[in-house]
Amino acid sequence: MDTSQNIKLKTKEEILESKLTLQKLQFNRVLEITQAINNNIAISDLFNLYKGLLTWEMRVKKFALYTRQKETWICVTSAGIEACDLEENIEDYLPNYHRRQSVDEPNHPLLQHFSIVLPVYHKDYAIAYTFLGPDALNDSENHGYDPITLISAITNIIAVAIENKRLFKRQLDQERLKREMELAVQVQNMLIPSELPNNEQYEFAGIYQPHEGVGGDYYDFFEVGSGEVAFCIADISGKGIAAALLMSNFQANLQTLVHRKYLSVKKFTNRLNSLVLRTTKGDKFITFFIARYHVRKRRLRYLCAGHNPPFMYTQGKIQRLDKGCTILGAFAKIPSIEFGEIFLEDDALFLLYTDGLTDLQNDKDEYFNDTHVEQFMKKHNSLPVGEFNVKLMEEVNRFKGERSFPDDISVLTGRLFVNGKMENA
Repeated sequence: MDTSQNIKLKTKEEILESKLTLQKLQFNRVLEITQAINNNIAISDLFNLYKGLLTWEMRVKKFALYTRQKETWICVTSAGIEACDLEENIEDYLPNYHRRQSVDEPNHPLLQHFSIVLPVYHKDYAIAYTFLGPDALNDSENHGYDPITLISAITNIIAVAIENKRLFKRQLDQERLKREMELAVQVQNMLIPSELPNNEQYEFAGIYQPHEGVGGDYYDFFEVGSGEVAFCIADISGKGIAAALLMSNFQANLQTLVHRKYLSVKKFTNRLNSLVLRTTKGDKFITFFIARYHVRKRRLRYLCAGHNPPFMYTQGKIQRLDKGCTILGAFAKIPSIEFGEIFLEDDALFLLYTDGLTDLQNDKDEYFNDTHVEQFMKKHNSLPVGEFNVKLMEEVNRFKGERSFPDDISVLTGRLFVNGKMENA
């Protein structure tokens, strides 16, 4: 064998050895990535491993990996592409890529750098796209195998790992939200009184139906001493856990202020408003109604702070209790405060409610409006308050039909006995 043949043979052996070494490095990196996934490596470190495999072991000069974050596709790692080009939006192009295919967009600032795209699908939706530059398409003789197949396999491994992490995080978030919701429900159950008074002087009953398991409605009854009682209802803007927790804070402040006997209506309202504003920072507001009744004097004083004016039925007539002020928590200082004062001559029935009641619609898009409430009250005013509320919910359900409740519904129904408790109460 002459010298030239020896050189050719040596060269072939060196090439083969080089190919085997390169493949070994590449598959070792695949094993490293798989082990890293099993060890729950951070996603950012996973992207670095992926980038290292493509740029060092597989010598890809240009690539970009896109994954979905919430509803947006984001380039999570890349090489050989200017940052300004990566800012280009390519979301409109992605639905066109359903399989490994060529990219032919010579006029696009970003896509012009790439020659092939490798989409990764989970069931029927995409979870990742890898775009590769033309240098990744070297023929098989330069590698001894198809490099795109290996890159595609690695991309699948990475994308599925990311998707699994995302789904696991969503599961953890859902479990945490469930625990928070359970806690909020417990808090709310502590706010809404489980028992309301029913005696010779007054009787009360409530309805509480949150829209999302927990809401921002609240009603209460207080015995404030010296022959006086108070009852109230409130509605905070918004729903859910935040509204429930804010209402808990409101209740604590209210209970402190309502027992201060010598606090004027104006000072009571301004202090309550300041406390709400301090807590909400102006982001939310509260509508509120409160009434104080002096049993011996038969005197009712009330304040309606931007809330739906309650109904009062007495002596065959219905009156709206609408004197008061603006909502709480919207302004640093309430511009004008007016309270109502009524001396009862006969028994009086009160219906306090949140706007979830009158916002209710039926299949004809008609509202369960104030007129409907008045008619119901005139028809059923002689019922004890507990039975009154049962009938009210029956009427509500009949009215709405198949429609769902659009909001929290809270009702506080009360009767003040001026001439002694009714026999059927």
